[in-house]
Amino acid sequence: MLTLLDTILEPGSLAPVFQPIFRVHGQDRVVHSLECLMRGPKGTSVERANILFAYVRLKRAEIAVDRACMRAALQEAARLPFEPRISVNVHASTLGRDAAFVSYLKDTAESCGISPRRLTVELIEHAPFWDAAGIWRAIDELRRFGMRLAVDDVGAGQSNYNMILDCCPDALKVDAYVVKGCHADKHRVAVLESVMTLAHKLGAQVVAEGIEEARDLEVLLRLGIHLIQGYMLARPMSAQALVESGVLWKGKPPGQARARAAMLFSDGVAR
Repeated sequence: MLTLLDTILEPGSLAPVFQPIFRVHGQDRVVHSLECLMRGPKGTSVERANILFAYVRLKRAEIAVDRACMRAALQEAARLPFEPRISVNVHASTLGRDAAFVSYLKDTAESCGISPRRLTVELIEHAPFWDAAGIWRAIDELRRFGMRLAVDDVGAGQSNYNMILDCCPDALKVDAYVVKGCHADKHRVAVLESVMTLAHKLGAQVVAEGIEEARDLEVLLRLGIHLIQGYMLARPMSAQALVESGVLWKGKPPGQARARAAMLFSDGVAR
């Protein structure tokens, strides 16, 4: 009898969705990259991402599930009729404990026709610490393959100065908890300003997550934060829904992209 973990790891059980990260200047919004988010097997108790990964951590199955997530994410990304930068979420503990993970990620990307240079690895962690030596080796390897590194959930959980110092990330992703309501909260603005200062000193970009209000967006733009992600601009969608939504291009997609989209999604099989 299959366990819930067995069901999660079955090919085709995980459902990848993509949420655009936009570069915003005034009224101009251009897709900067896509973050691939994962949903658990449909109709199960772990369909929601937060429950899925809480269960995975409880079972200490981060490595196996992170590998399955990478495979599902990259196979779905290969169906897109253009070549955006893709962000994928990986537990820091996986990088620290699985010496072959970065090579697996590179090989899986290349087998899907995706250059590793298009990938950004977003580190997430819910444990106090990880194997520092292991994670340093993994970071050196992913950079050698041309991948970028981001620290997720900055301002919440375990995404603290230890992680930032050890990882020297290319991007800091500010958690929605810090962002939401910043238009009416001087303390949140102070935290955002401190992250901007830190990122400038580190040579890193800042991405603000969880944007749902125009007033919060105005504050972020005024602070110089132009990489924006949130429901106000676009919700997570499947590759097909993303293409059909028109979010990814102004007006109608170019004929070549439209033709490729029709070919990829006409029978649900990537070519």
